[in-house]
Amino acid sequence: MGYGYGPWMMNGWGFGLAHMVFWIIALIAVVVGAMWLVRSSTGQVGVARRSSGLDVLEERYARGEIERE
Repeated sequence: MGYGYGPWMMNGWGFGLAHMVFWIIALIAVVVGAMWLVRSSTGQVGVARRSSGLDVLEERYARGEIERE
């Protein structure tokens, strides 16, 4: 068997193709990881976050501590 033949040999097409597939998968993993990091650091996507102050006011109003006015 000679050198340079086969899918994983340096002079064969397979070596370049394997590297290209590896780097495409690595690039996709980096992009997906960055998207996950951004989404996890900002909280839930698509849901408006409420102020905790409004929550406190609603609770006090429900208990009757404050009135609408």
